Amino acid sequence: MSLLFVLLLVLAALRPLSVPDEGRYAEISRWMLVSSDWLVPRLDGLPFFHKPPLMHWLQASAMAAFGVTPWTARLVPASAALLMVCGLYLATQRLATAALARRAALMLAASGVFLIGGQYVNHDMLVAALIASTIWCFALSLLHGERPHALLARAGFVFGALGLLTKGLIGVALPGLVLLVWITWTRQWRKVARLPWVSGLLLFALLALPWFVLAGERYPGLWNYLFGVQQFGRYTGTVFNNRHGHWFYPAVLAVMLLPWTFFIPFSAPARKQSAPSATTTIASQVRSLCWIWLLAILVFFSIPASKLAGYILPVLPPLALLAALGWERVMAGRRHAERWFALLALIPVGGVLLLTVETNLNQRRLSLDVATTLAAERQAGEPVYACGGYPYDLPFVARLQQPVIVVQNWPSLRTSARDNWQRELFEAGDFEPDAARAILQKPGQLQAAAQHGGAWLVTPVNTSAPPGWKKVQQGRVWNLYTSGAKGPVTAQDESLPRCYGHGDEQGKP
Repeated sequence: MSLLFVLLLVLAALRPLSVPDEGRYAEISRWMLVSSDWLVPRLDGLPFFHKPPLMHWLQASAMAAFGVTPWTARLVPASAALLMVCGLYLATQRLATAALARRAALMLAASGVFLIGGQYVNHDMLVAALIASTIWCFALSLLHGERPHALLARAGFVFGALGLLTKGLIGVALPGLVLLVWITWTRQWRKVARLPWVSGLLLFALLALPWFVLAGERYPGLWNYLFGVQQFGRYTGTVFNNRHGHWFYPAVLAVMLLPWTFFIPFSAPARKQSAPSATTTIASQVRSLCWIWLLAILVFFSIPASKLAGYILPVLPPLALLAALGWERVMAGRRHAERWFALLALIPVGGVLLLTVETNLNQRRLSLDVATTLAAERQAGEPVYACGGYPYDLPFVARLQQPVIVVQNWPSLRTSARDNWQRELFEAGDFEPDAARAILQKPGQLQAAAQHGGAWLVTPVNTSAPPGWKKVQQGRVWNLYTSGAKGPVTAQDESLPRCYGHGDEQGKP
């Protein structure tokens, strides 16, 4: 299992940041480190309150310790993936046997979703690991005996608070839903009353509430935006991206733990057992926890129209445990079973390696080439403009110390922008209007900047050369210009229709 984690760390160093997600979240963390503003997550210098800040605190700390690279940004999801595997192992060992625990942990670690999600910079793996840890801690506490294990329960409150600080209400709503159904199904409400509620809730409040209080005092509309718009609104709305039918998550579940998924149907206990063993007689309460955990989260995320595969990561531990139970029932005692296990484990590992190679060869939408040139040639303090799109990875790669000035017709975009990069920026600017006026500028400013030297501009390659700007490099996806090119700006040029006309093409996937 340690070799698989080493492989995960190696894979995390082999590819550039993907956009928009990895570029966005890695840059928010880098900016937190550069600006020393640990209270407010910022995208392009503007408050970005789609999620609470725990992941950015951790990523910025990793960058402070090991340098600003894509690999250091990926240490957080990799560590979260390790936490998920260790939690599964320790819980299964406590509830069943060490052999079953090793099998379940290896199945989880040797899966494509673990090796991909564990090196992808977003909130999904971190919140999934914290949700799983919360559920395990409370379940183990309640299964400890007639009196719940107080220390495990307090750990559950701590993990729940960290989940809230990672992705908001989902960090407590999902474990709460799973545990509520499971406790009701297994009739353990009498034990619930004996949990250490006072000390547990105190720990929860001390960890989770300070940021929400401080940030809410500084930005009065924060709570409504974070909980109302970004969470409840996205859950109930129909205007956001990634719309899929109810078939989506069952299909994702079928492939996310391949090839181990095929063993899940065999996880049910045998009807007749002449000599029950520890692995085949695992407590029915634990088995019911796995199925309730799986089905409750599956139903929860199947309700909204907007669906992403990463949302369902919290079901990985019960899936792996059920698959391990199925393996023990089908393969236990068979000749060459361990050899077959090793061969099956090579399938997802090989698939992820091929995917990593393909990602490096096909760098769609990345600004890596022009960002490298910009970092080498730009002088400190020289402004950088973007027109026709927003290169999410450019500030991170170029190590910019000031926000990119994004030129668009912002007033009209408020009524026409979809769930994309433009809406992200102008909604962020609403929290600090003065800063937004300097960063989110109208087309006229671009022509004015062209008349002076020492400014830089990036535009998508499918746009024409703006008047007054000299092309420095044509990259694969973005063009890089510098200001001060000779030639007057004509009245016809001033509108720059081609530059601004492509603003909506860089949508948010």
